[in-house]
Amino acid sequence: MPSPAISVAMSVYNGERFLAPAIESVLAQDFADFEFLILDDGSTDATAAIVSRYAQEDRRIRPIVRENRGLVSSLNELIDAAHAPIVARMDADDICRADRFGKQLGFLSANPDYGVVGSWTADIDAYDKPYHITGKDHPSTHEAFLEAVEKGWPLLCHPAVMFRRDVVQAVGGYHGAFRHCEDYDLWLRLASVTRLASIPERLLQYRHYSDQVSSRHATEQQIGAAVSYLAYQERRAGRADPTSTLERLPPVDELDTLFGREGISREVRARVAPGLLYSRAGLRDEGFDLLLQYLQEGGSRKGMWRVVARLVRFGEPTRAARLAATLAIGL
Repeated sequence: MPSPAISVAMSVYNGERFLAPAIESVLAQDFADFEFLILDDGSTDATAAIVSRYAQEDRRIRPIVRENRGLVSSLNELIDAAHAPIVARMDADDICRADRFGKQLGFLSANPDYGVVGSWTADIDAYDKPYHITGKDHPSTHEAFLEAVEKGWPLLCHPAVMFRRDVVQAVGGYHGAFRHCEDYDLWLRLASVTRLASIPERLLQYRHYSDQVSSRHATEQQIGAAVSYLAYQERRAGRADPTSTLERLPPVDELDTLFGREGISREVRARVAPGLLYSRAGLRDEGFDLLLQYLQEGGSRKGMWRVVARLVRFGEPTRAARLAATLAIGL
């Protein structure tokens, strides 16, 4: 049989809650020439049964069921298994607009110098209601993408992207060291070999809820993103990327050794700390100690007394007292 035009890559772990509407939104695409790879990454809920039911109804679905190995391993496996030259990412909790694939494939066909195209998103909550967020939409040109990298703005919505399979494979796919920010690291590595942007239309409904990965691993995600940006700067300066062969990032305190110069650990803390101030998860996990060390190194104290009050509201009186004591030392 001829190869499809697109391979849709979805990895799912215990995703029964939102999986059915996500699958149905893919099957309802106006552009129908695709295979749909759904990898069940060792789920213990009804995920496998749901995938099996849809696979029996639609031959375009290719299920892959195995033990749990994590998202990075799953994404690279999906890329290797894809039969099409174009891969469309999709998550098991989001919803595609019916014209998403056709518009993105049309963009890549008309712009051969672009290796990745995403889209803007319509944000929804766990009950399909609009979810209000502030901030910029994803950049719609490569030049705007590069500006967003430097200013810390959103780059691409991972489940909304479509990319050329060979371009992603040429840079080594997703890197295991950047767990929970594997997409951000990939975009930065791709920026030196291809162009990236998003179609300025809301082709994906992106779901926000308390149990998603970005909520549960806030600090690890932000640390990884900060290290990935510094690795990007190393490559731009013509120096070797010290993270390129790592399976895991070392602790923040060991980053000076990894990069071969002083100040890297401090710079990572300075990049991460401001993003933790409103993060309930970040203030409750290892992010709290990172925040204290940032302040002890002379970091900005703006808004920190409000963080003390926030910790009390979060039910963390001991941490509130520790932060207050750290702030009082500098008065």
